[in-house]
Amino acid sequence: MKKKVLIVGGAGFIGSHLADELIDHGYSVRALDNLMSQVHGSAARRPDYLNPEVELVVGDVRDPILVRKALTGVDAVFHFAAAVGVGQSMYQIEKYTSVNNQGTAVLLEALIEQPVERLVLASSMSVYGEGLYENEKGEICHIAERPLEQLREGEWEIRRNGFLLKPIPTPEDKPPSLASIYALSKYHQERMCLIIGKAYGIPTVALRLFNVFGSRQSLSNPYTGVLAIFASRLLNGNPPLIFEDGNQKRDLVSVHDVARACRLALEVPEAAGNVFNIGSGDSRTILSVAEQMAVVLGREKTRPKITFKYRVGDIRHCFADIALAGKLLGYQPEVDFNRGLADLASWLEKQKPHDGVLRAAAELADRRLTV
Repeated sequence: MKKKVLIVGGAGFIGSHLADELIDHGYSVRALDNLMSQVHGSAARRPDYLNPEVELVVGDVRDPILVRKALTGVDAVFHFAAAVGVGQSMYQIEKYTSVNNQGTAVLLEALIEQPVERLVLASSMSVYGEGLYENEKGEICHIAERPLEQLREGEWEIRRNGFLLKPIPTPEDKPPSLASIYALSKYHQERMCLIIGKAYGIPTVALRLFNVFGSRQSLSNPYTGVLAIFASRLLNGNPPLIFEDGNQKRDLVSVHDVARACRLALEVPEAAGNVFNIGSGDSRTILSVAEQMAVVLGREKTRPKITFKYRVGDIRHCFADIALAGKLLGYQPEVDFNRGLADLASWLEKQKPHDGVLRAAAELADRRLTV
């Protein structure tokens, strides 16, 4: 008999790819999703890309009755439901706290009554704040937020005692530094799931996802992944907008690698009770990412616009140390950036995104969240 898995937030970008991965490996999948308009558009209908074998339940994770019904007959749960966006979280505080924290609380209370064999949470690299650094002596440095005075002067990099610090891969044992409401809510989700999982004997795994990219990511949501935002701008003939100087580094990981990591987190017994980084293990500057995106879309003449502004809640550098996921999960990324970008470009050819980036930027500026 097939094991049945519930993906909370399963009609979205990562959830739908995970559904494909699970179905391909013999699982039965049910998805609970509210089809929110910011992600799915005003039609709020079942996405065409969602695997036809997925049983879709439409509703909110904050609805206790619906959540209990969705858990009926389920062997394992992936919790992906969340409001996503660092900048937006800094002014839609109630929404992010309600969806991310209260939604997780409702799900966990239901799981106490209807326990499952495994709970896997999609957490975020945002809980780290700044990544790990080392000084000129090779000593590890933990960095809090950059001083606002420094950022106003356009000094983007991090120095200590006059020396430029070198960003290095960030492991799971780096202490959190929560620079946005979104980051705070994701860390709370993590701790809530691991605490309740341990207390009630529900094997639980948290995956700190880095910058995931690939097909099906909402192109009309200006608060989503960086590549989707750049693609939306370019496909509308507009230059990608880049904060600071564009040399900040991130770890971009294919959604196909993330889906496989999620399945491993479900299947590997030793994963229970652990937190894992899921990234590519590589780093790229945001400017180089925008430039490569323009090339694959045939928009090389549309040059990125560097704003030289800081967005409150942003960090300078963070990329993943994935050694623990390799050791315990057997996870190794298989889709390199160029291949993943080509796959994304193929999907983008059929899309007609609405470009909401300027509106989102104006909202941040109106609230004095850019300097």
